[in-house]
Amino acid sequence: MITVIAGTNRKNSRTRLFAEYVVSCMQELGAEKVELLALEDLPTGMLHADMYSEEGQSKAIGQLQDQFVIPAQKFYFVVPEYNGGIPGVLKSFIDACSIRKYKESFHGGKKAALLGVSSGRAGSLRGMDYMTGFLNYLQINVMPNRQPVSSIEEFITDDQLTNEGIKKLIKDHAKAFLDF
Repeated sequence: MITVIAGTNRKNSRTRLFAEYVVSCMQELGAEKVELLALEDLPTGMLHADMYSEEGQSKAIGQLQDQFVIPAQKFYFVVPEYNGGIPGVLKSFIDACSIRKYKESFHGGKKAALLGVSSGRAGSLRGMDYMTGFLNYLQINVMPNRQPVSSIEEFITDDQLTNEGIKKLIKDHAKAFLDF
Protein backbone atom coordinates (compact mmCIF):
# COMPACT_ATOMS: atom_id res chain seq x y z
CA MET A 1 0.00 0.00 0.00
CA ILE A 2 1.06 3.57 -0.73
CA THR A 3 -0.18 6.43 1.42
CA VAL A 4 -0.13 9.89 -0.12
CA ILE A 5 -0.06 12.50 2.63
CA ALA A 6 -1.25 16.04 2.02
CA GLY A 7 0.92 17.63 4.69
CA THR A 8 -1.14 20.54 5.99
CA ASN A 9 -4.23 20.97 8.09
CA ARG A 10 -5.16 24.19 6.27
CA LYS A 11 -8.69 23.77 4.92
CA ASN A 12 -9.18 23.83 1.14
CA SER A 13 -5.44 23.84 0.56
CA ARG A 14 -3.65 23.67 -2.76
CA THR A 15 -1.58 20.90 -1.19
CA ARG A 16 -4.60 18.59 -1.24
CA LEU A 17 -5.19 19.39 -4.91
CA PHE A 18 -1.66 18.25 -5.75
CA ALA A 19 -1.98 15.17 -3.50
CA GLU A 20 -5.22 14.15 -5.20
CA TYR A 21 -3.51 14.45 -8.56
CA VAL A 22 -0.65 12.23 -7.32
CA VAL A 23 -3.19 9.59 -6.23
CA SER A 24 -4.87 9.66 -9.64
CA CYS A 25 -1.50 9.36 -11.40
CA MET A 26 -0.49 6.35 -9.33
CA GLN A 27 -3.82 4.65 -9.95
CA GLU A 28 -3.53 5.35 -13.68
CA LEU A 29 -0.01 3.91 -13.61
CA GLY A 30 -1.35 0.67 -12.10
CA ALA A 31 -0.62 0.99 -8.40
CA GLU A 32 -2.87 -1.50 -6.64
CA LYS A 33 -3.72 0.35 -3.45
CA VAL A 34 -3.18 4.06 -2.97
CA GLU A 35 -4.77 5.95 -0.07
CA LEU A 36 -4.95 9.69 0.55
CA LEU A 37 -4.42 11.01 4.07
CA ALA A 38 -5.19 14.73 4.05
CA LEU A 39 -4.11 16.25 7.35
CA GLU A 40 -6.81 18.90 6.96
CA ASP A 41 -9.23 16.07 7.82
CA LEU A 42 -7.63 15.37 11.20
CA PRO A 43 -10.13 15.61 14.05
CA THR A 44 -9.96 18.90 15.93
CA GLY A 45 -7.99 18.67 19.15
CA MET A 46 -6.23 15.47 18.10
CA LEU A 47 -2.75 16.88 18.58
CA HIS A 48 -2.00 18.12 22.10
CA ALA A 49 0.68 17.92 24.79
CA ASP A 50 -0.76 14.73 26.34
CA MET A 51 -0.57 12.86 23.04
CA TYR A 52 2.95 11.74 23.94
CA SER A 53 1.64 9.19 26.42
CA GLU A 54 -0.45 6.16 25.55
CA GLU A 55 -3.09 7.20 28.07
CA GLY A 56 -3.39 10.71 26.62
CA GLN A 57 -3.29 9.78 22.97
CA SER A 58 -6.56 10.02 21.12
CA LYS A 59 -8.17 6.95 19.63
CA ALA A 60 -8.29 8.85 16.34
CA ILE A 61 -4.50 8.75 16.02
CA GLY A 62 -4.54 4.98 16.49
CA GLN A 63 -7.29 4.60 13.92
CA LEU A 64 -5.36 6.71 11.40
CA GLN A 65 -2.23 4.68 12.08
CA ASP A 66 -4.10 1.43 11.52
CA GLN A 67 -5.69 2.66 8.28
CA PHE A 68 -2.99 4.78 6.63
CA VAL A 69 0.39 4.38 8.32
CA ILE A 70 1.04 0.82 9.49
CA PRO A 71 -0.11 -0.97 6.30
CA ALA A 72 1.81 1.45 4.04
CA GLN A 73 5.12 0.33 2.62
CA LYS A 74 5.59 3.66 0.88
CA PHE A 75 4.69 7.26 1.71
CA TYR A 76 4.39 10.04 -0.84
CA PHE A 77 4.46 13.35 1.01
CA VAL A 78 3.09 16.48 -0.63
CA VAL A 79 4.69 19.15 1.52
CA PRO A 80 3.85 22.84 1.40
CA GLU A 81 6.40 25.41 2.44
CA TYR A 82 5.51 27.21 5.65
CA ASN A 83 8.01 29.88 6.69
CA GLY A 84 10.96 28.08 5.11
CA GLY A 85 10.02 24.73 6.65
CA ILE A 86 7.11 22.29 6.87
CA PRO A 87 3.74 22.61 8.59
CA GLY A 88 4.00 21.78 12.28
CA VAL A 89 0.98 19.48 12.03
CA LEU A 90 2.91 17.15 9.70
CA LYS A 91 5.81 16.72 12.11
CA SER A 92 3.44 16.51 15.09
CA PHE A 93 1.42 13.76 13.39
CA ILE A 94 4.56 11.74 12.67
CA ASP A 95 5.73 12.28 16.26
CA ALA A 96 2.33 11.21 17.61
CA CYS A 97 2.58 7.96 15.67
CA SER A 98 5.83 7.15 17.52
CA ILE A 99 3.95 6.49 20.76
CA ARG A 100 1.89 3.51 19.62
CA LYS A 101 3.30 0.77 17.38
CA TYR A 102 6.46 2.74 16.72
CA LYS A 103 8.34 0.22 14.58
CA GLU A 104 5.30 -0.55 12.44
CA SER A 105 4.56 3.11 11.72
CA PHE A 106 7.13 5.56 10.39
CA HIS A 107 10.24 3.59 11.21
CA GLY A 108 12.61 1.35 9.35
CA GLY A 109 12.47 -0.17 5.92
CA LYS A 110 9.73 1.93 4.38
CA LYS A 111 10.21 4.29 1.46
CA ALA A 112 9.17 7.87 0.86
CA ALA A 113 8.97 10.46 -1.90
CA LEU A 114 8.71 14.20 -1.42
CA LEU A 115 6.87 16.70 -3.59
CA GLY A 116 7.35 20.24 -2.32
CA VAL A 117 4.79 22.88 -3.25
CA SER A 118 4.88 26.62 -2.68
CA SER A 119 3.40 29.84 -3.92
CA GLY A 120 6.89 31.31 -3.79
CA ARG A 121 10.09 30.48 -5.64
CA ALA A 122 11.66 27.69 -3.61
CA GLY A 123 9.15 24.85 -3.95
CA SER A 124 9.66 23.90 -0.30
CA LEU A 125 13.33 23.01 -0.81
CA ARG A 126 14.21 23.75 2.83
CA GLY A 127 11.21 21.79 4.06
CA MET A 128 12.14 18.79 1.93
CA ASP A 129 15.74 18.95 3.22
CA TYR A 130 14.45 18.99 6.79
CA MET A 131 12.04 16.09 6.15
CA THR A 132 14.72 14.04 4.43
CA GLY A 133 16.90 14.40 7.52
CA PHE A 134 14.35 13.17 10.03
CA LEU A 135 12.94 10.48 7.71
CA ASN A 136 16.47 9.15 7.22
CA TYR A 137 16.87 9.17 11.01
CA LEU A 138 13.76 6.96 11.16
CA GLN A 139 15.47 4.67 8.62
CA ILE A 140 12.98 5.56 5.89
CA ASN A 141 14.63 5.50 2.50
CA VAL A 142 13.82 8.80 0.75
CA MET A 143 13.84 8.78 -3.04
CA PRO A 144 16.75 11.02 -4.08
CA ASN A 145 14.68 12.85 -6.69
CA ARG A 146 12.78 15.23 -4.43
CA GLN A 147 10.52 17.34 -6.62
CA PRO A 148 9.99 21.06 -5.90
CA VAL A 149 7.09 22.88 -7.57
CA SER A 150 7.22 26.66 -7.22
CA SER A 151 4.68 29.35 -8.04
CA ILE A 152 1.86 26.83 -7.88
CA GLU A 153 -0.90 29.38 -8.42
CA GLU A 154 0.28 29.68 -12.04
CA PHE A 155 -0.67 26.04 -12.65
CA ILE A 156 -4.18 26.11 -11.23
CA THR A 157 -7.40 27.33 -12.84
CA ASP A 158 -10.80 27.08 -11.13
CA ASP A 159 -9.38 24.80 -8.41
CA GLN A 160 -8.01 22.37 -11.00
CA LEU A 161 -4.42 21.57 -11.87
CA THR A 162 -4.36 22.63 -15.53
CA ASN A 163 -0.73 23.06 -16.56
CA GLU A 164 0.22 20.07 -18.72
CA GLY A 165 3.95 20.50 -18.09
CA ILE A 166 3.54 20.31 -14.31
CA LYS A 167 1.08 17.44 -14.62
CA LYS A 168 3.64 15.49 -16.67
CA LEU A 169 6.40 16.35 -14.18
CA ILE A 170 4.29 15.02 -11.29
CA LYS A 171 3.21 11.92 -13.20
CA ASP A 172 6.85 11.15 -14.08
CA HIS A 173 7.80 11.63 -10.42
CA ALA A 174 4.99 9.29 -9.34
CA LYS A 175 6.13 6.67 -11.86
CA ALA A 176 9.71 6.93 -10.62
CA PHE A 177 8.43 6.42 -7.08
CA LEU A 178 6.45 3.33 -8.07
CA ASP A 179 9.68 1.91 -9.54
CA PHE A 180 11.72 2.94 -6.44
